[in-house]
Amino acid sequence: MWPDIAKHIAQVTGEAFEISDRTSVGGGCINAAYCLKGSGQTFFIKLNAPTQLENFAAEAQALKAIISTQAIKAPRPICWGATDQQSYLLLEWLEFGSGNRQTWAQMGRDLATMHRAGGAERFGWDRPNTIGATPQINTWGDNWADFFAEQRLGFQVRLGNRRGGGFPPVDQVIAATQNFLRDRRPQPSLLHGDLWSGNAAITTAGEPVILDPALYFGDREADLAMTELFGGFPAAFYQGYEEVWPLDSGYPQRKSIYNLYHVLNHFNLFGGGYRNQAQHLLRSLMS
Repeated sequence: MWPDIAKHIAQVTGEAFEISDRTSVGGGCINAAYCLKGSGQTFFIKLNAPTQLENFAAEAQALKAIISTQAIKAPRPICWGATDQQSYLLLEWLEFGSGNRQTWAQMGRDLATMHRAGGAERFGWDRPNTIGATPQINTWGDNWADFFAEQRLGFQVRLGNRRGGGFPPVDQVIAATQNFLRDRRPQPSLLHGDLWSGNAAITTAGEPVILDPALYFGDREADLAMTELFGGFPAAFYQGYEEVWPLDSGYPQRKSIYNLYHVLNHFNLFGGGYRNQAQHLLRSLMS
């Protein structure tokens, strides 16, 4: 496997490449990840089963879309492919350090700039992808309330009820979501889609970076809401965001509904206490 990957790297970079060292690094709970070194170069590589190649291709396209906005840094995809044993995604290697108030404020400004860049007139994306290990459907739609109700909450509730979540019937959840968001008419923004603290970092050079996207075009508030879900980002991040694009009134009420998507997904992935959290949020939505 590794010789095949080295050959592919040489083909796409136009430089001879021979692996001299590979070290396992933290890559989350879905993929195996390594720091790959050789011929004076260093890369980050993710590995999974050969069947996951399409997901790696979607991630590479998402990273390219983020980079194309010239708003915020993301790891540059080098190549992706599959052998008989593994699929893989090779990215540039970035050295991460610790941020400070200035760099986190810049992260907020950069994300707001990406959100304002536009790039679509509708909600969705050109291809399905994943949120964690869960499929994420991105069929284009004109109405944000319908898109979020059907392709986000409806999809997760249907999956959750199959897993014994005991959530309300999916048609009731969809109707309540459509009603809750009926007056929301956001600009379609390019979203990271899975923006918790583990998917944002600061390089040793002080550059804000976002990683591991679950990209689609949607309401920018969905990205901001998730930054608050698992511990939150530093206050400077939100101050920086507001400098570029202040949030709309009503965001504090909408963010819980947007985060319900991720809580449901965590129940579907991990079970446990996320069921009670999801049920609480669903009761609030449907009251």
